[in-house]
Amino acid sequence: MVKTILYFHGFASSSNSNKAKLIKNYFSKLSKNINVFTPDLKNNFSKAIVQINQLINKSDREIAFMGSSLGGYYASIFSNLSNSKAVLINPAISPLIGFEKYLGENKNYSTGEKFYISQKDIKFLRLFGKKKFRNQKNTLILLESGDDVLNYLETISYYKGSRIDIKFGGTHSYDSMSIKLQKICDFLKIY
Repeated sequence: MVKTILYFHGFASSSNSNKAKLIKNYFSKLSKNINVFTPDLKNNFSKAIVQINQLINKSDREIAFMGSSLGGYYASIFSNLSNSKAVLINPAISPLIGFEKYLGENKNYSTGEKFYISQKDIKFLRLFGKKKFRNQKNTLILLESGDDVLNYLETISYYKGSRIDIKFGGTHSYDSMSIKLQKICDFLKIY
């Protein structure tokens, strides 16, 4: 049974996002045996990868990964490496097509912190992506077809063979989160 959930927020966001708070509150109330971590990931990709590795190394319990958008990309990478359960919400997929639009200065929506993304940063992040995903049996994908940032059909193709739940309509923010919490619990076998 999963004992630790690591939830990774999306690009230029924080643990203060609505999904992060909802997930942390829901699972914390559901079971005292579950540790839920919603870290504020660094805006710098290489620092975020190091940060995630440190969180994993500190845990001595079975981990499930969750993430939204870029956080879903991170969760996909690390669940694939460890053959762990993952719940990916409107996830960014390899090879991060269109990510060049973030070249230059960006601002974290939540914290206001300004940060810079170079082509080298994007190339680094793409190194972790795989052409073919291999952890299908342990992965639940939650999609909304109205995602205005990522193409849900490309996500379906990339994660072919995984459990895929599609809600027609919605947005990139994944408006259905509150009604999918029980489905996530069932998938992670948290009772």
